[in-house]
Amino acid sequence: MMRAWCIEDRQLQLATLPDPEPGPDEIVVTVHAIGVNRADLLQVQGLYPAPPGTDNRIPGLEYAGVVSAVGNRVQTRQVGDRVMGLVPGCAYAEQIVTYEREALPVPAGLDFAQAATLPEAFLTAYRALFLEGGLQSGQWCLIRPATAGVGLAATQLAKALGARPIGSSRDLSRLGTARSLGLMAEVTDDLSLADQLDTLTGGEGVAVVLDMVGPDWNTVLKGLRPEGTLVNIGLLGGVTTELNLGNLLMKRQTLKSMTMRSQPLENRIRMSQIFNDRLAPLFAGDQLSPLPLETFDFADAPDAHAHMRDSDFSGKRVITIRA
Repeated sequence: MMRAWCIEDRQLQLATLPDPEPGPDEIVVTVHAIGVNRADLLQVQGLYPAPPGTDNRIPGLEYAGVVSAVGNRVQTRQVGDRVMGLVPGCAYAEQIVTYEREALPVPAGLDFAQAATLPEAFLTAYRALFLEGGLQSGQWCLIRPATAGVGLAATQLAKALGARPIGSSRDLSRLGTARSLGLMAEVTDDLSLADQLDTLTGGEGVAVVLDMVGPDWNTVLKGLRPEGTLVNIGLLGGVTTELNLGNLLMKRQTLKSMTMRSQPLENRIRMSQIFNDRLAPLFAGDQLSPLPLETFDFADAPDAHAHMRDSDFSGKRVITIRA
């Protein structure tokens, strides 16, 4: 039997559940660290259910641990492998089942807590900036905001791949961590945002906006260059907005939205392969590094949620399970 945190009456409750069994193409991972994400808090509140086919009782999108069992058709993983990954749910448990090709090898030299800071933040940021946004070396990008996990990962990726990251926050004192990870410039997220971007980019505007805030798009789009792309991955500022379509049309700008969670299996496997091909070498070469983190014992998972909800910490919260 294993322990798992289950959602009961919009609260986390520690439960005991049967150990999972792998399907033919699946592996069982004994979990040693769990990355905490805002999606977990929303799921507990009933606002972000797991996608169809995933148990909605157990939250958790990312893990790091050791393979403890494999299905009879598994070819790429074996018992004892150190792995990490991004899953649609159920990571708040001592064991999880995942498809073998979704699991990623833990980069050499990292412990499990450090590894648990990587999958969600770096895969989301890379997809948003480079795959959806088309960011190129030398171009300016705006990371809005550059304070939490995805923003910090995006800052590192932009710098490592030759782009020029600008970070936003309503409080510039919160950008210290992003600054230490390679932020080239910073802007206050208010009504003067477009003017600040215009000054920083010499009137050119940013090529890509990675937006986790939402509503103030009329202001943000003024700082996006013609034929630039805004990629929305979050709605921290609210779910509705009014948009001047004339300005959008005349500047031939593109708006995109994306989530990592509700993707079909083939897309999740594709993103895992992209990590192995393009991002793993950057970790091996020390061009990318794990995110700053605060750790919480597995028994204290609700405290990790409270810390994310109430603290201004710029980094990642990780729940650890002692071996």
